[in-house]
Amino acid sequence: MAEKKHTSFALLQILEEESDENHILNASQLAEKLDQRLNVRVERRTIYSNIEILRQAGYEISDYNENGKGYYLKKRQFEKGEILLLCNAIHASHFIAAKDSEILINKLLSTLSKEDRKEFTDSVYMPNPLKSQSEYLFDNISTISSAVHQGHKISFTYTRYSRNKQLVPRRKEPYIVEPRYIVYNDSRPYLITTSEKHPGFTHWRIDKIRNIRILDERIRQLKKAEETEAYRYAANKLFMFSGETEYVSFRCEERIMDQMIDIFGPEMRILSDSDGFFTARVSTTESGALFLAQQFLDAIEIIDPVSLRERFNENLKKRLGGE
Repeated sequence: MAEKKHTSFALLQILEEESDENHILNASQLAEKLDQRLNVRVERRTIYSNIEILRQAGYEISDYNENGKGYYLKKRQFEKGEILLLCNAIHASHFIAAKDSEILINKLLSTLSKEDRKEFTDSVYMPNPLKSQSEYLFDNISTISSAVHQGHKISFTYTRYSRNKQLVPRRKEPYIVEPRYIVYNDSRPYLITTSEKHPGFTHWRIDKIRNIRILDERIRQLKKAEETEAYRYAANKLFMFSGETEYVSFRCEERIMDQMIDIFGPEMRILSDSDGFFTARVSTTESGALFLAQQFLDAIEIIDPVSLRERFNENLKKRLGGE
């Protein structure tokens, strides 16, 4: 009796794992696979009745009348392309530890058929050597989300890399902050916070947070204007450098237009310039602007403010050994 109760679930697992439009299973094959899983013989009419149960539960299953072959799961919770895109993104993400990546990818792949899973494993043949060693990321995100939902402050230890490339506490005392938002910037997840002691917003790398704890003390209610300002804060912190934001003009070669829009978004202000060049005016920090200019040294030039342009040129001279 217990085996019969599990028949529908086992049948669904078989259809999820082993069937698709290119791998159709007939009733005899389904009965054989059920026997292997449940160690119980089932008749064809049992297959038919359990498939009908699954259809009534909302699963779209093709049958012999549609394809002249048998049964397969027509629609899944996620499309194949969606799952493969997510798996590749997880594999490429440096901030997700290799062990956590493997677990998460396997969970996603389990929603595909066996052949589609093999397609991913065959295409991703190189390990990602830049993976973070942090195993706290998902737990940190879960705790932060709970704190934001509950409206409570959090305390945590914040770490930095030492000379021997180990994460060590930045200071002995824990930080106590008001968690506001989790944002994804510069290929990293950040926590945006406020504090009663300091005005404005602050950001923290979530994968560098340790010993996080939800406190009993509640956070202040943000005003509407402050909520809008939080989005501007995250958008304007190029590469998430700290510091005050200001407007900076870059003269860029046309060939890096795509990269500039990828960084600043389609609303980046573009001023007319000569053929082959454009001027972009954006709001960011000095450190972020200098870092960007270094990344595109052969294709970008700081125009304004003049003081920032001069500072960049002086830094460049020092690096090149000039006077």
